[in-house]
Amino acid sequence: MRKSAELIFYVFILLSVPVFAQMFSPQNDIVKLEIYQSFDKVQPGGQLKLAVKALIDEGWHINSNKPKEDFLIPTTIELDSASGLKFDKLVFPKAREIKFEFSDIPLVVYEKEAIIGGIIAIPKTVKPGEKVVKLKFTYQACNNATCLPPVTIDTSFTIQIVDSKTPINEINPEIFSGLDLSYTGAAVSTGPEESSIADTLESSGLLLGLLFVFLGGLALNLTPCVYPLIPITIGYFGGQSEGRTGRLFILGLLYVLGMAITYSVVGVVTSLSGAVFGTLLQNPIVIIFIVLVFIGLALSQFGVYEFKLPDKLVMKAGGARGGMFGAFFMGLTMGIVAAPCIGPFVIGLVTYVAAKGDPVFGFWMFFFLALGLGTPYLFLALFSGKIKSLPRAGLWMESVKHIFGLLLLGMALYFAGPLIPKEINHYVLPVFMILSGIFLLFFDKHGNNIKSFRIIKSLISIGIIGLAVYLLWPTEKISPDWIKFDKVKYSQALENNEKMIIDFYADWCIPCKELDAITFSDPRVIEATKSFKTYKVDMTHTMDEKTEKIRKEFNIKGMPTIIIMNSDGKEVKRLTGFVDADEFLDIIRNIK
Repeated sequence: MRKSAELIFYVFILLSVPVFAQMFSPQNDIVKLEIYQSFDKVQPGGQLKLAVKALIDEGWHINSNKPKEDFLIPTTIELDSASGLKFDKLVFPKAREIKFEFSDIPLVVYEKEAIIGGIIAIPKTVKPGEKVVKLKFTYQACNNATCLPPVTIDTSFTIQIVDSKTPINEINPEIFSGLDLSYTGAAVSTGPEESSIADTLESSGLLLGLLFVFLGGLALNLTPCVYPLIPITIGYFGGQSEGRTGRLFILGLLYVLGMAITYSVVGVVTSLSGAVFGTLLQNPIVIIFIVLVFIGLALSQFGVYEFKLPDKLVMKAGGARGGMFGAFFMGLTMGIVAAPCIGPFVIGLVTYVAAKGDPVFGFWMFFFLALGLGTPYLFLALFSGKIKSLPRAGLWMESVKHIFGLLLLGMALYFAGPLIPKEINHYVLPVFMILSGIFLLFFDKHGNNIKSFRIIKSLISIGIIGLAVYLLWPTEKISPDWIKFDKVKYSQALENNEKMIIDFYADWCIPCKELDAITFSDPRVIEATKSFKTYKVDMTHTMDEKTEKIRKEFNIKGMPTIIIMNSDGKEVKRLTGFVDADEFLDIIRNIK
């Protein structure tokens, strides 16, 4: 009996040797770690994406972050609390379900390679310099027969903290493009323009900050993306108002107020969600809505109907007419039209509001920005509306209304552009302009008995036809040798140490078209860009899955955005608005 017991004991020992050898052997060789950062430098108050790649030996696996069995140890990752940093967000890869001998149910595990992504918030109090951060990676390794005790790998990486005036460059895009990571709200600055705006607002009191933002909104009127608001405002108020200064002022104020409310909501949602500023204007439903509004307003100019609130509401409002509601409603719509107006100032405000993470604060910031944007249109409404107060009103006013109606129909066609095939869209607006000119010249007889008015109307009509012919006239388009953006070609350019210019554009972006027509068509620019790989990225349909992936990879917040990279694959300049040929040449000539 004793000999049998000894035999069983020795057999047990012999069978257990491999298991114990695995349990007490070093496990650091089973998993190796590689750490990647999304930026080469980061500024205080910003954010940094971190990717931890776990390379797992063949024949082994590690548990996912949420294993199905209670006795299994999950994979975890954390930063040393002594560094003062923490993960604002962690994203684990999708695990595989595999059935193993030691478990009755399939388990969720990582094999071969697993990339865990996270976002690190950098406190504003961090001083510039190199910061060494310790990281702990805990896992439990198993094979098909058994599991080993959990192991923690202690490693570290270095973050380069720089001041707000130092530009930062995105790195390792091939790693982060596959991770579903979006910034959680802290400012991610890509240059001194954004930081200077944040610094100015941070150092100012609330009232001074709102005044600063209001002045910034006024400056937006110098950008080309607000051009459509000019004819829209003239067309609407020139045809709807009655000429009394007090009433015109109230209508204009409601128009600007509506614009400010919509612009504020768009800005805050953009800031807190990380989406592209102005993406509403590429949503087909929103485009159709805007087009229908313009058509509705245009038809009223042709006498099809008259805007008017129900009589009961008019009585309760003390006799106020439907024009006040119409002006406010029109302003709400124009807020969407104004939304693509981006530039360094707007992007700086977007990142600052996102860093605050306070929707109420963000709303008021964008509200005052939109008030600054809309203030000139208050005076434009007064001016355009005074047309109705001109003396000797008569049938000629019907012709004026028809001109405004055609103007609004033209704007409807302009904003419908993204929904029309590009091959046809080029001809739609010019053809409509020609037909409008012919209509005013030969079919609209109102006011022709007044010689001066007939001459003015004829000149306007001929001018419209002439401009349309110019737009249709075939011309040789000269531009850089643009390449449609492709991930493979982009990666090859990085490997070959080639300089790059990447132009992110959209069909609804007016500054993008101005860049193509004025800056990129300049022979000097075309010659200078020959030493670069020049890529075009179509961001018209921003909600598209592929487009959204590119947007997140390059941290695009609005169009136009032009990224200029040197031969080391580092971003050295990011343009977020229109620049003329001379300014663009000064930038790219110094890129090595």
